[in-house]
Amino acid sequence: MKDVAELAGVSNAAVSRYLNGGYISADKAERIKQAIQETGYVRSNQARALRTGSTKLIGVIVPKINSESISRLTAGIGERLQAEGYQMLLADTANDPAREVSFLELFQSYPVDGIVLSGTVLTPAHTEFFESAHVPIVVAGQLVEGQNCVYYDDFEAARNLAGYVAAQCDGPIAYIGATRRDVSVGKLREDGFRAGLDDAGRPLDMHLYRVSPFTVEGGYACAQDLLGGDLVPKFISCATDTMAAGAIRALKEHGVEEPARFVSGFGDNQFLRAVTGGIVTVHFGAKTMGKTAADMMLDLMKAGSNKADGPRHIQLGHVIKK
Repeated sequence: MKDVAELAGVSNAAVSRYLNGGYISADKAERIKQAIQETGYVRSNQARALRTGSTKLIGVIVPKINSESISRLTAGIGERLQAEGYQMLLADTANDPAREVSFLELFQSYPVDGIVLSGTVLTPAHTEFFESAHVPIVVAGQLVEGQNCVYYDDFEAARNLAGYVAAQCDGPIAYIGATRRDVSVGKLREDGFRAGLDDAGRPLDMHLYRVSPFTVEGGYACAQDLLGGDLVPKFISCATDTMAAGAIRALKEHGVEEPARFVSGFGDNQFLRAVTGGIVTVHFGAKTMGKTAADMMLDLMKAGSNKADGPRHIQLGHVIKK
């Protein structure tokens, strides 16, 4: 900073005010800006944290950066944070719970002012970190007891979806789920879908149930297996739109006309809708979730505590797209 001040012909205090958004004359601001460019000065986040108690950085951890819903989530987070002068540091874990914990630890030590976690499978290592964390944490997409959360009611959404599917389809209904270690996408969606079929008097047949990775290929492989079995489903419901895309491909290869009419999913993927004309799917407001999670984080930081009045929970709604 001293080199910048000398080159610009101003005091260190003037440079500090410029860097921190304080008042400074237009002439001095321009000279400081040019001096920064000439010297290549880069402000240290650690040094700023020591001076102001804030780095203006928020760590955001997501399981799959190339997911459309995750893209909408991070867009919502970034939009809110930028409006308040914060920047987002984004980490992609490729659905690896161990990497999530590593990034939680890394961000806290960096340091950041807070962390938004969009996790999948939460482990005891996550719980241990949550209990010892000294920065605010918001979990997006899951209800985790004792933590600040913004989430959907995956159980009720799946139950509603199953009721709609059962009313529209008079043949066998299959379900391709995800690992139940993922509480929201795996356990709650499966349990809700089963409950919806039970409500309709058409319980899920054990022979029409499969578990897939979070991929198109996984959905395709599971659907191929179902279609090659003794009890062939007329309709295949999937835990995600990504899996549903694979199921559509399998149905097409088995000669089913307009295969998208016989598949449902979760996520309301816009590319899939554009290509197929749309499937029955659950629409969650991912961008709204991102904005809400960012607002919760900003409120927690203003309160100066991770859980000033106990953990905060906000449940968002859903829509069945037909």
